[in-house]
Amino acid sequence: MVFPLIPLFMVTVLGAGAWAVGLVEGAAETTASLLKVFSGYWSDRLQKRKPFVVFGYSMSAITKPLFAAASVWPIVLVVRIIERIGKGIRTAPRDAIVAESVDQNVRGRAYGFHRAMDGIGSILGAILAFFLLPYFGYRNIFLFALAPGIIAVFFVSLVKEKTTSEDGIRKMSPLKVSLAALPGKLKFFIIIATVFTLGHFGYAFLLLRAKNIGLSDQYAILLYVLFYCAYTLFSIPAGVLSDRIGRRSVLMMGYGLFALTSLGLIFSSSISSLLLLFIIYGVFYAGIDGVQRAYVVDLAPPHLKATALGTFHTAVGLAALPGGLIAGLIWDKISPEGTFIYAIVLSLTSLVLFASLRSK
Repeated sequence: MVFPLIPLFMVTVLGAGAWAVGLVEGAAETTASLLKVFSGYWSDRLQKRKPFVVFGYSMSAITKPLFAAASVWPIVLVVRIIERIGKGIRTAPRDAIVAESVDQNVRGRAYGFHRAMDGIGSILGAILAFFLLPYFGYRNIFLFALAPGIIAVFFVSLVKEKTTSEDGIRKMSPLKVSLAALPGKLKFFIIIATVFTLGHFGYAFLLLRAKNIGLSDQYAILLYVLFYCAYTLFSIPAGVLSDRIGRRSVLMMGYGLFALTSLGLIFSSSISSLLLLFIIYGVFYAGIDGVQRAYVVDLAPPHLKATALGTFHTAVGLAALPGGLIAGLIWDKISPEGTFIYAIVLSLTSLVLFASLRSK
């Protein structure tokens, strides 16, 4: 319910510009990602996943209602950062639980299923937001978001993680936030993903584009629902396809679809064209979200799965802040079309780098 409303709330209610939206979204992702490598490392060292996951979901749940108190957009920035700390703590250990719960030959399917369930939650939440917004407004919806958050924490507390025969704390080398200890192919992939993230403007800018051509906030939410329907529908097939033809091929197709989406947004001026582009964007996101995680695990040493996932998330998260800010500044200072051209250039650069990965 909350996330599709935040950029609309900032622009419509608080009067923020696109650069502020980009700053908030980029800062939130970067904050979360800075913690992922640390939580992943300590999860591997303590041989525990669940405590990090439960605490992370709990923190996110209790902070979402605080958006209701925002009177200026910097308050949204602060609350968004605090809320994403919970995500940073839970993500790498949670992804490691997924990897350790299935055989390697169905790992892509497992991540696809996980992302599909996440997508269903986003669809139902956005539909609720669509119907509730005219009657309750932004702030009351933010308050109501506490309820499903608490329910989610209850269910995740029931998860039984895989136990290990080892006792005590695993002896590991001191944590270094760098690529030095990772295999060559994994290091190169993280660099590719970081370059791509610099140009990946995110769904917030698609919603701003919808407002740009005249859609109301309420109906812009329906486009978000359409995006997540496509994402959810294709998440499992994308994972299965990556199990069969390889992660690299699926990821390259995903990067190409993002470039195609950006190109279409340059010329989009009608609702019908936006409908198609939101669908393509959903297919693109399904093609990279879970598959990137599975690819990182494939390339990582067996005893460093969570650490590798944390390093990956941290690297792309560090790129999200400048990427979002640059996209917003180009939008405000030059034009929305300039933002999409910037995205095309970096996505094509990532594709060129990916084409050389096989030989690394």
